[in-house]
Amino acid sequence: MSLLFDEITITIVLYEENLASVSKCLKNLKNFRIIIVDNAGDYKLKEEIEKNFNIEKYIINNSNTGFSKGSNQAIKLCKTKFILSMEVDCIILEKDIQILLDSYKKYQNCFIVTPTFYNEKSELSYNGGPLPDNNIGIKTINLEGDLCVESASTAAILFKRSDFLEIGLFDENLFIYFPDFEIGRRIKKTGKSIIQIFDAKSTHVHGELKVKNFFKKIFFRNYYFTLDELRYYQKINNHHHKFNELKKKIPKLFIKFIINLVLFRWGKSTHSLARIFAYYKFKISSTLD
Repeated sequence: MSLLFDEITITIVLYEENLASVSKCLKNLKNFRIIIVDNAGDYKLKEEIEKNFNIEKYIINNSNTGFSKGSNQAIKLCKTKFILSMEVDCIILEKDIQILLDSYKKYQNCFIVTPTFYNEKSELSYNGGPLPDNNIGIKTINLEGDLCVESASTAAILFKRSDFLEIGLFDENLFIYFPDFEIGRRIKKTGKSIIQIFDAKSTHVHGELKVKNFFKKIFFRNYYFTLDELRYYQKINNHHHKFNELKKKIPKLFIKFIINLVLFRWGKSTHSLARIFAYYKFKISSTLD
């Protein structure tokens, strides 16, 4: 058994996955404590995974609580000093996790270390970067060494359990999008650093919201992205421009929805409907607050 077994617990949140996709992630993590939270309530998958891998805890949620809440659920159950929070579409080797841990211990005043992400073609992928104030854009940065960043992709982040509990865990109002930016802002206020480690490499296949039904997938992706974006900017007191931008688009979105519905363009009509629903959900919840 690896010495890392007693130092690091790996947490993973699943939703509508299958054994093949989960196995790609877990096959390199056999020497670690692993806690899985399944937001799809898939007891069959739980049985298959536990038959093939040594899982410390496998939590079944009968409703989709989202990435942030599911991750917090797993983090609270961890007993080790360090936690590696991962997304299931991220592949990392044990040697790279060791590099992450060694780097964490080397750097003073560190809150999070994260690997350098590559896509399946071994090209640099979306990595850490500055915090956005107005617009969200995926940026690929060129790295030549370890780098302090303001935010890190939640595909794989290593941190001390005590630090994460102290800062208040992930914001559960953010369902799946923007938890990396939001937690980055809180970490910045502590004066501690987020460091991207050049020599620790990981393959990140940019998966989307895992929903098997095509139209449900389109709806959920656009609904939660829009809603989480509004909630993120609301939290940093810079949401009015985003809300007003969307407000101006609502009449056009209604028209697009009707036209695409009449023309049987189900995907496009679903996209418009999702954004309309997110707008009114945010408007109602903000009024109640």
